[in-house]
Amino acid sequence: MSKTTQIQNQSFILHPTGVIFWEEKSMLLIADVHFGKVSHFRKHGSAVPNEAIYENFKQLDTIIQVFNPVKICFLGDLFHSYINNEWLLFSDWISKTNAEFILIVGNHDIISPDKYEDLGIKVGSELILDNFLLSHHPEEREHLFNFCGHIHPGVLLKGLGKQRLRLPCFYQTENQMILPAFGEFTGNHTLEPTEKVKIYAITKKEVILVHQ
Repeated sequence: MSKTTQIQNQSFILHPTGVIFWEEKSMLLIADVHFGKVSHFRKHGSAVPNEAIYENFKQLDTIIQVFNPVKICFLGDLFHSYINNEWLLFSDWISKTNAEFILIVGNHDIISPDKYEDLGIKVGSELILDNFLLSHHPEEREHLFNFCGHIHPGVLLKGLGKQRLRLPCFYQTENQMILPAFGEFTGNHTLEPTEKVKIYAITKKEVILVHQ
């Protein structure tokens, strides 16, 4: 189950896959996919199932069917490292997906922008739309609300009997929302709740407001 929130009179749907759909712009915001990471792990001997390579593509196809976006904006770290066999899968996926693509470059995006532009993907360091700043790293900019990634935010939930559960989350402050990492095997960094923060934990099926 998704969760809809209003920010500066705009509607944003937070989805359990970790993406955000900006309704007024018909735009998907997706952070930290890290394509190629599974192949990178396997190349260096990690026992990661080969089927895991296809999970990101399956998830992307699912959310595109749900929202049918006009634009898809990747908020950095689209690819984990250099080109590997997942680039061919990505190229094929892009060619079959009917949307406008934008990549906000992250610290892992070391593949030449020319390669992305050859696929019809617009590449930039940031994007400002209305009063919103889309970036990879968290940014504080006067009069702008920032959507970003990079941190891979997670939250630690504690229950009775010393139960502890760590989940990825959307982490929202007054002027910023950090998206969870979309990609498989990306991990997360636990962020502490503070007084003026909203935290939306995500499970496989639900987005849950756990702190505000």
